[in-house]
Amino acid sequence: MATFNLTLRRYQIDSDKNGWAQWQTHYEERTLSGSQVAVIVCDMWDNHWSRGAVERVNSMVPQMNQVLHAAREKGAHILHAPSGTLDVYAKSPARQRMVSTPAIALPQPIEHPDPSLPIDDSDGGSDTGETTTFHAWSRQHPALEIVEEKDGISDSGEEIYRYLTAQQVEQVLIMGVHTNMCVLHRSFGIKQMVRWGVPIALVRDLTDTMYNPAKPPYVSHDEGTQLVIGYIERFWCPTIDSGQL
Repeated sequence: MATFNLTLRRYQIDSDKNGWAQWQTHYEERTLSGSQVAVIVCDMWDNHWSRGAVERVNSMVPQMNQVLHAAREKGAHILHAPSGTLDVYAKSPARQRMVSTPAIALPQPIEHPDPSLPIDDSDGGSDTGETTTFHAWSRQHPALEIVEEKDGISDSGEEIYRYLTAQQVEQVLIMGVHTNMCVLHRSFGIKQMVRWGVPIALVRDLTDTMYNPAKPPYVSHDEGTQLVIGYIERFWCPTIDSGQL
């Protein structure tokens, strides 16, 4: 049986030898069978109102396809979540697979601290000059493969939760965009899964932020992304590198 050997990275406050509180890196090793792992692909749309966001998604798709193919071959559940576009997929087998999963009661959400982000994304986060937002997307990126006989399609946290429960998934991985927005805040995103007690980890090299370097903390776009990843590792969930898949 194919297995995943995952190294989950997160940061925790520990005291050093002199008693000073410091953020220190912690690693957890998990070995899981393929069917115990699910990968959520968050909002990898065909278009966006920000040219910078479009270009980075386009550059991410080839590697993401390779990673999803490898994970699928090892038995992982691949769940595509292109929010707000599900009418396109209404009759697809992958969509019906999610719709047909029996309903179950949702767990009582766990109380969890919610510190502020380390970046200012109040202007929408585009680094290519756009300031007007609009619904530019119509479906998932067409170059990102959906295997109808195996995958699932949903943008509903409730649907995804009941599928994960029915399939006895023990580790959820999330990749896609944007880390500081949809990846954290969707009904299937990191914050909701943590509050439902679902073990989730971010695939840290297959994500991107909406961040404009002209806003605080005035760092490069890539540095802004790394700050958000570090925020997630400190306050919400661990991360992995896609090479582990």
